[in-house]
Amino acid sequence: MSDRIDRRSFATAFTASVILGNETLGADTPDIAPMPHAVPTEAPFVRDYPKPSFTPSWKHPQINRLLVQDFVIFAHMDLAMVKKLLEKEPGLINAFMDWGAGDWESALGGASHMGRRDIVEFLLEKGARIDIFCAAMMGQLDAVKAFLTLQPKLIDARGPHGFTLHFHAQLAQDGGKTLDYLQSVKKLDLPPNPFLKKPVTKTDPPPKKE
Repeated sequence: MSDRIDRRSFATAFTASVILGNETLGADTPDIAPMPHAVPTEAPFVRDYPKPSFTPSWKHPQINRLLVQDFVIFAHMDLAMVKKLLEKEPGLINAFMDWGAGDWESALGGASHMGRRDIVEFLLEKGARIDIFCAAMMGQLDAVKAFLTLQPKLIDARGPHGFTLHFHAQLAQDGGKTLDYLQSVKKLDLPPNPFLKKPVTKTDPPPKKE
């Protein structure tokens, strides 16, 4: 239970405060203290098992970790910067960032749990590898069903920062079909999704034209 709480706390603080800012989520969102800035460190490790017989050649340098970090963060909310960095380094398309404790996130994963269809569509066009979380957010019900047929236990899988399949399906623009299907497989009590755009009502002021 403590692991889930830690992941949920990280998800809320990281995505809402660091990436979006509290003002983006609206006045009803509780104030969240920004996470302290820290330098990532690699956990100490010593092999306690036999060394693999294959030794990698390392002919090419790895993509810089700071570049991967920035690309993944921008993929949450800035399509222009995603395009710019991907042009600079095409290898970023399927790069993952380890935020610590095995919380791996790609640009596609970040854009998916934010409901940024425009960024997701661009990344897919450039060769990003779709997963069940992206499929759920995009309302690709047949794909979600296919994933779950292949591996039913994926219903309990969690994406970056611990976000569930149901969380991603809340963002789908399919009239609730994907979410209804997931709820039929496993019923969950779902709080409002903070990244779901508030529908415009008659009492809301009309959007400003640019």
